[in-house]
Amino acid sequence: MRILKALAAVTAVLVSIPLPAHAAAKQVRGAVFFRYGDAVDVLTYRPEKGFSKLSAGGLGQFSASPDGRKVAWIDDKGRLHVTGSTGDRVIARGAVAGVPCATPVWSSDSSRIAYPLTGTEATARVAIVGADGKNRRTVGRTYGVCHLAWSANGRYLAGYAGTTDGVYLLDVTTGKSRRAAGIKLANHVQSLSPDGGKVIVKRLGANDEGGDGVWPVWYRPSIVDTVTGASVPVPVKGTLIGAVYLPDGRLVVRVKGAAHNTLVVLTAGLTEVQRIAEPAQARRFGLLGVLP
Repeated sequence: MRILKALAAVTAVLVSIPLPAHAAAKQVRGAVFFRYGDAVDVLTYRPEKGFSKLSAGGLGQFSASPDGRKVAWIDDKGRLHVTGSTGDRVIARGAVAGVPCATPVWSSDSSRIAYPLTGTEATARVAIVGADGKNRRTVGRTYGVCHLAWSANGRYLAGYAGTTDGVYLLDVTTGKSRRAAGIKLANHVQSLSPDGGKVIVKRLGANDEGGDGVWPVWYRPSIVDTVTGASVPVPVKGTLIGAVYLPDGRLVVRVKGAAHNTLVVLTAGLTEVQRIAEPAQARRFGLLGVLP
């Protein structure tokens, strides 16, 4: 309660630069952050409402819905929870438990959740279930079970291997998995482009530590073509500490700042269309998503 009062007392808001009339309908209207404590606090920020908070048990296996209204998380018994404004509900069982990197992920319309099932040490099956707990099905097996990301077209799931040895894409239509080109080592997958053709990751060097698998508060994002392995340069100056794709193909890049961080919105063609000042108190929060 004290954190919410403190946040409400601060007058900083998401401030965006003026846009041409044709772009006005595509204004980013908020963001979803997280912070670690005894549990994970997920903080959805909308300028007209300020911050709202949901909590997920544990310290690693969580994901916020793209609409910022719900959190999916896995407890130490392998139960998949959905927490929202009306409370908490267990919607599925049998998830990988006690492995911080084995996070669930929401579909772009916030209606379904994909999550890794208990499996072998190297690979695991992945299941998809409705947010209401209905229509659960298994869609395939993959090495890439860590920090799952889901393409907006609903076809591809991407995650990094628990050994950090590369990123893998699972085609939920065919059930087949393949390794993404151009990524030798990685310990975070943030987002997939709508068609699954590009992935945002945190790459590792040969001598870098793999880490403990929890969701990073900030990281240097790399965008990689999953077929060719080519890196995609981002035409934004400053220290980049995160990035995420929106369902319509826009790219949002997070830039580190002394007083506050900034979100820069780019078209699919990487033309800048919006620049947003985050609230100052979100500077040390991790970014989970952006509300289009």
